[in-house]
Amino acid sequence: METNFLVRVERIKQKFSSLPQPDDRYSYLIDLGRALPLYPPALRTPSHIVPGCQSTLYLAARLENGLLHFSADADALISKGLAALLLSVYSGLSPEEILNNPPTFLHEIGLFASLSPNRSNGLAHIYHRIRQEAVHQSRK
Repeated sequence: METNFLVRVERIKQKFSSLPQPDDRYSYLIDLGRALPLYPPALRTPSHIVPGCQSTLYLAARLENGLLHFSADADALISKGLAALLLSVYSGLSPEEILNNPPTFLHEIGLFASLSPNRSNGLAHIYHRIRQEAVHQSRK
């Protein structure tokens, strides 16, 4: 996996520019969610639930060699796909890279125009949890 934030974002921008229809974007998000690795059952705990999501969404982080790696799962395919989209950008980056690169690309790809207010809110909460993990790890 490419470790450069900008390269990852550019890849997403290219993919979304080839998907102008909302239904195509939803299908792509669902595919991203289905492609996530199996979420460890031991991490299905209340402390890993992301509050503010429309569905139950779990997010776990681990620090390895100075890089944060995330895993996620949700009981709704779109929510799981939104988490997968963010993880495809932020997982495997250093806490500093995460903190220095907010997800402005989400506006640039027009994703919020395709999402309901509840899903947009959930997406913001997923990023907020990713950011919290980065802050926590950067203070160690």
